Amino acid sequence: MPMATAWNRGKYWEAHLVMPEPKKRVFVGLISLSLLILAVLVGTGWYLVQRGSRVAWWLLLMVLSAAIGFLIYGGVGILGLLVSLITGRTLPVLSRAQDTVAFALLPVALRVGALLGVDKDRIRASFIEVNNQLFRQKEKRVHPQELLILAPICLQNAACPRKVTNDIRQCRRCGRCSVGGLLELADKYGVNLAVATGGTKARQLIRDLRPQVVIAIACERDLVSGLQDARQITVGAIANQRPQGPCLNTQVDLGRVEEALQASLLE
Repeated sequence: MPMATAWNRGKYWEAHLVMPEPKKRVFVGLISLSLLILAVLVGTGWYLVQRGSRVAWWLLLMVLSAAIGFLIYGGVGILGLLVSLITGRTLPVLSRAQDTVAFALLPVALRVGALLGVDKDRIRASFIEVNNQLFRQKEKRVHPQELLILAPICLQNAACPRKVTNDIRQCRRCGRCSVGGLLELADKYGVNLAVATGGTKARQLIRDLRPQVVIAIACERDLVSGLQDARQITVGAIANQRPQGPCLNTQVDLGRVEEALQASLLE
């Protein structure tokens, strides 16, 4: 049966939730503001150095030198991000700096955002969109066996008695949840598919399967945590949809998953 037919007859779309599209500028704006705050602190420190003792002067000078170095590197990284987001292309000379700065300044962006009253999930969603644009621009293509779709257990219908975490093939593809649709995509493209019960299990699956590319599905918090843990791997992140709240009968846009597969696999 065609995939579209199978899903249309199921209950999958009954509680579909339309999520607002995250804006990349939220994350980029917050890390830029964070860098500006650091620049103000450096300037204040420099002023204080002029009035301190000689020992304090040397200690503060070392700290300020490190801070200035980070400011320069951070500025280069943010410049790389802006160029990537505006032009849709990554400059190789800036790629390492932009990746490092994005991850290094994420905790700072979350703190600054909290002070400004910006919801943490909104910042995380913005960071995920920045990551995904960089993911697409890398244009890394691999063989199907080198790609893993990693899904959370909350995608499975809560009333289902089958243990898909032990064996994904236990799924009957009844159309009551997203797992069947992911299985059809995995079969269609010949890629690996696994369901994890949490971050520890997800890390174990990545260690065991050693994928070159991961298409990860989870909530914003878990996706950001996973992106930080798996920086050595190319990861495309897709936030789940939560019509019944977190961790219960969540859903995923299968079209986005398929687009990520098509962009990552060798033809």
